[in-house]
Amino acid sequence: MKKFLKEFKEFAMRGNVMDMAIGVIIGGAFGAIVTALTENFINPLINSIGGASVAGLIKLPWVNYEGLDAEAKAALSLNYGAFITAIINFIIIALVLFILLKVMNKMMTLGKKKEEEKEAAPTTKVCPFCKSEIAIDATRCPHCTSEIKDEE
Repeated sequence: MKKFLKEFKEFAMRGNVMDMAIGVIIGGAFGAIVTALTENFINPLINSIGGASVAGLIKLPWVNYEGLDAEAKAALSLNYGAFITAIINFIIIALVLFILLKVMNKMMTLGKKKEEEKEAAPTTKVCPFCKSEIAIDATRCPHCTSEIKDEE
């Protein structure tokens, strides 16, 4: 089970998987901006020609509002607040994802540094008598047969 979890962690932390996940999230947030633009700006402009129901705040200057009920007036006005909210939501989502990715990248580099340090541990040492290179765990030098005492 540990091996399975380790393999899954390696898969999930791979760069291209994280990039794809972030792309999907950013795409969804950008879709909300497009929806807000359509519902709050484009639809009211089209409604000023035809008509439908969209809640709004700004009245269009070229539309005659006399004789229209409240629902019809709302369908012909622009709701810029919802559009600005969608933009702010997108920026917040992008910022959180950016910070999350920075933290994950930092953690990944720390893990790699520890592995490099383990690999970089010395495997040989120098004989203090003949100055030849010998194995780190040797108790006698194979070249000069001197007894090597561990220095602690």
